[in-house]
Amino acid sequence: MGTLRIPEVVPSPAQDCERLKKAFQGWGTDEEGIIWLLGHRNADQRRKIRDTYQQLYNKSLIDDLHSELSGDFRKAVILWIYDPPERDAKLANEALKKNGLKSLQVIAGIACASSSDYLMAVRQAYCSLFDCSLEEDIASQFSPPLRKLLVGLVSSYRQSKEIVDLNVAKSEAAKLHELINGKHLDHDDLMFILSTRNFFQLRATFDCYKQEYGEGIAQDISNSGNGDLEALLKVVISCIAYPEKHFAEDIRASIEGLGTDEDSLTRAIVRRAEVDMVKIKEEYLKMYGSSIDNAVAGDTSGDYKEFLLTLIGAKF
Repeated sequence: MGTLRIPEVVPSPAQDCERLKKAFQGWGTDEEGIIWLLGHRNADQRRKIRDTYQQLYNKSLIDDLHSELSGDFRKAVILWIYDPPERDAKLANEALKKNGLKSLQVIAGIACASSSDYLMAVRQAYCSLFDCSLEEDIASQFSPPLRKLLVGLVSSYRQSKEIVDLNVAKSEAAKLHELINGKHLDHDDLMFILSTRNFFQLRATFDCYKQEYGEGIAQDISNSGNGDLEALLKVVISCIAYPEKHFAEDIRASIEGLGTDEDSLTRAIVRRAEVDMVKIKEEYLKMYGSSIDNAVAGDTSGDYKEFLLTLIGAKF
């Protein structure tokens, strides 16, 4: 369940566009008005606003937002305006231009915390935007075994129904333990299990693994090494097993330490505000004894802070 709060009576897209146009006019931009309007519209409503704005003014709303806003606030608003599959396609493309574990985490977070239909929409958007498939770009950026795992994850089409076979879960838990214990983390069987089984089946397999072998599967992977493959596998397992906990940890990691990682914080909140932010906030409170609302308010400022607080339901 998301934290996005929509008014009972929503103006027409044309009325919303008129208000946005007024917010852009004059000596200064009405950032508060932009936050209130766009921060209380769902993806379908935002799409209609974007389309209507183009029809009314023969201008791109995204271009106007880019020229009127600045900094992290601008990045967050523009990311929010995109259709979710288009947004994730752009995030995946940006991640592929960078090196390091964070780029792997972005792609894994898209592939392992999305329905099969949604992931297909992301791949279609990627092809449309970049004239290349997501799989091709991954293959050109990474070498095996990372390439094999990432391509398998983003091209997967999993069963969406809650179907679990406990015999398969026990059998595959044993196979995973054998491969991890033998440090065969790039084995085809491991890749096959993680990239094809439905999420409910995999959670049952992870539960069987812990019951049978004492340690959780992520801990055993940690014990087998500390390279990029091990790190990626742990992210994959975290996203599949406990998505809300995974994103709560993402938000925590983005704000703790000497400086705030605004890109990571924006990405987590914008991507999950309409999906499961209520549960993410519950997990965060349970894990850290403080609220995401307070964490965001304490580590951000200005219009950027107000916009994020609006998306997580702290402002209405």
